[in-house]
Amino acid sequence: MADVELAGVLFAPHYARAQPRDCIVPSVMLRAAPDQAAEAVSQLIHGEGFAVLDIAGGWAWGYCLHDHYVGYLPADALGDARGPSHVVTVPQALLFSAPDIKSPVRAVWPIGARFAGVENGAFVACEEGYLHRRHVAPLGERREDFTKVAESLAGLPYLWGGRGAGGIDCSGLIQVALARGGIAAPRDTDQQRAALGRELGAKEPLRRGDIIFFPGHAGLMADTQRLIHANAYTMGVTIEPLADFVARLSPNHDKPVFARRRIEL
Repeated sequence: MADVELAGVLFAPHYARAQPRDCIVPSVMLRAAPDQAAEAVSQLIHGEGFAVLDIAGGWAWGYCLHDHYVGYLPADALGDARGPSHVVTVPQALLFSAPDIKSPVRAVWPIGARFAGVENGAFVACEEGYLHRRHVAPLGERREDFTKVAESLAGLPYLWGGRGAGGIDCSGLIQVALARGGIAAPRDTDQQRAALGRELGAKEPLRRGDIIFFPGHAGLMADTQRLIHANAYTMGVTIEPLADFVARLSPNHDKPVFARRRIEL
């Protein structure tokens, strides 16, 4: 089966018209097969869109609207598209039951969570509850220094397929950080390497925000010497000397650094 928009471009025995839905839970893992034990390939965050092409056995199959990544997720994690107005800008935002920090917490929403909200004093009210204004921003508001977004996630656990809810992986960190800067990025490191920025010349010095690509891995430069990356070695988002990481790779890779790319703002 394929999206009917691909008819004439891609052959498939059946075509379906995509039905746009929104994630209505704090987060949900996108999986390679319709099974909770299947490999997680990505993560959908509250308020992000998902194009449903098929539903069977309680599982929806389709693709994430922000990056067209394909997979399966539980159908009950999706609801009607609402048209978000705000986005969570901190690693975790508390969803209160009332516009009062002493009120019960209903849920914890991760960075990137989107929702339709109305400002209410120190809070932004939404259908699910109230979030503090210091934890959110209007959806179109950009963070000029996307590297600072990545730095704010230091210490978050490494999670294969994660995009910020409970954990994050290397390409997820780059995608989430760039999104806050208003820059759309593909999901996987190989896709990011092909699509983002320009290749640095051999003699061009590194600077803050440059993206470094390694075998199956990627990270952002915090400055001329240090790398921010989500990695399975420390099992978290770490800021460390680039030279230290390259030294760990060198015994097993003849070319530990594949590419150095820069996004010109």
